[in-house]
Amino acid sequence: TIVDPKTLKIVGAIPTGQKESHMLVISHDGARGYTANVGAGSVSVLDIRGRKTQAVIPISASVQRISISNDDSMVFTADQKKPRLAVIDTKMNRVKTWVPLPAIGYGTTPTRDGRYLLVAMQPASQVAVVDLRSMKVTHTISVPKIPSEILISPDGHTAYVSCGPSHKVAAINLDNWKVKAIISAGDGADGLAWAR
Repeated sequence: TIVDPKTLKIVGAIPTGQKESHMLVISHDGARGYTANVGAGSVSVLDIRGRKTQAVIPISASVQRISISNDDSMVFTADQKKPRLAVIDTKMNRVKTWVPLPAIGYGTTPTRDGRYLLVAMQPASQVAVVDLRSMKVTHTISVPKIPSEILISPDGHTAYVSCGPSHKVAAINLDNWKVKAIISAGDGADGLAWAR
């Protein structure tokens, strides 16, 4: 659904063509959108300006969450059946490679410098650090149970990880890959965003 932020009115819609479209990420130029279609196990590529589905990329029987690289060349979603991350080539609209993970992944986000991708791994209660040059996991960081979403601070030095059932948010120092604080967040901590 497209909402005009000034009038707060619905001005249009874009079909995903798939069931259970759960999360959306938009390219930095605003031209394309990508949805993780959980039950369909696919990713839909949306033409934002043309308001239409551009492509549907099959991934697995089920996927979760979605993110995009800083240069818009790659989109990432986590396979929910195998411990691996799908890396989609946004020019070809197809899976370019798979990154093996220590456990099933969930929410992902790139670091501000674009060098690494952080992956929440719920079964392991860890965050994996993927080097986007080698496409390999270089670090794992223990956090409270069931990490789901990851948000990087504007200065690029801290990652905040919501851990819903634990009622916590973990703050990770990205300079040394260590947890520097655990914040009590109440029931249902999941989605994270910055307020100005």
